[in-house]
Amino acid sequence: MIADDEKTGRYLGLRGGEQIAIAADDAGLLVMPDVARRQLDADAAATGQGTSGDAGTGTGPDVAGGTPTSAGGGQAGLGIPGTTGGADVPASHRRYHGTVSLDPARVGRDASQIAEELIAHLVGLDAAEVTVTLDIEARLPKGASEQAVRTVTENGRTLKFDPGSGFETE
Repeated sequence: MIADDEKTGRYLGLRGGEQIAIAADDAGLLVMPDVARRQLDADAAATGQGTSGDAGTGTGPDVAGGTPTSAGGGQAGLGIPGTTGGADVPASHRRYHGTVSLDPARVGRDASQIAEELIAHLVGLDAAEVTVTLDIEARLPKGASEQAVRTVTENGRTLKFDPGSGFETE
């Protein structure tokens, strides 16, 4: 059996049924789901907490390789989108809307940071429906050349921008 602690045969620091952040440089361990589930159930029984479902039914805390337990399609407790996070959600927190201006010279970096630090958390909520829209506004006091208009229009069409996108005359 693969385990962190060979003497006890237990996974040390095993967590399930909660959302955790996993970075690319984090040390990690893949676990056997049936062994991990038994350990989580035993730990919960020892503390008198019980679990949120029966082992193996897909309704309790999930572990690596197990069956997803949420409508979002992720795996609960692994910091993977679709997890429930195990916390009660106040009824008033049913919608999020945010707008931010990005530096045109650093859009990629800023958008990546937004995706990692904000969007990932929203997508990770149970049954979340997240839409991300990029809105570009450019004021061109000297106008745009026909070549620029052609290039931007064609690229917008190829990138599937909304049909109403395009240049305007004043």
